[in-house]
Amino acid sequence: MINRRNFVGLGAAASLGGLNLFADLQVPKPAPELVITLNSGELVLLSKLKGKVVVLEFLLTTCPHCQRCSAVMQKVLNEMGGEKSFTALGTAVNPDDLTQARMLIPEYIYKLGLKFPVGYTKREMAYQWLGADPNKGPVYFPQLVFIDRKGMIRAYHPGTDTKFFEDEENNVRKVVEGLVKEGTGAALRTQAKKG
Repeated sequence: MINRRNFVGLGAAASLGGLNLFADLQVPKPAPELVITLNSGELVLLSKLKGKVVVLEFLLTTCPHCQRCSAVMQKVLNEMGGEKSFTALGTAVNPDDLTQARMLIPEYIYKLGLKFPVGYTKREMAYQWLGADPNKGPVYFPQLVFIDRKGMIRAYHPGTDTKFFEDEENNVRKVVEGLVKEGTGAALRTQAKKG
């Protein structure tokens, strides 16, 4: 149900109209550039991860659903052999300001035992990347995006996608396994012949 997800509402009161905020994020489509700043000051550019399967979570550090999603991503990452199989990445878009996100990220990572990078992105940049118009209604978190080795967004699940999040762990695993298998064995040989 919608009330199970955390959201950031900008403008009018929350309504079911928020479900269609992300109509512009059709899949598959090329993943736009995104810059995520880690607390160390290092910048992670999404374009530099091309060639890897990427699971990207837009999150609020104070959101229990986001925390659960991050923990699931870490569990699947551990089961599949770590960064060799796919890359997990989180970016906080806390509503107050980037200072709050920066302060809370270390605790978020520690509390959940995360081994993948979690940084922060300006909310406006994240909304633009997602194709969201927050003036039309609330934005629900987490926002989970799956990107293939070619840099194409292949699956997208906003916080309102209760069907996906009801069996979150199995669903994350299925999507990741499917994308990882696309670049192995016969698929790689076929790509090499075409190139």
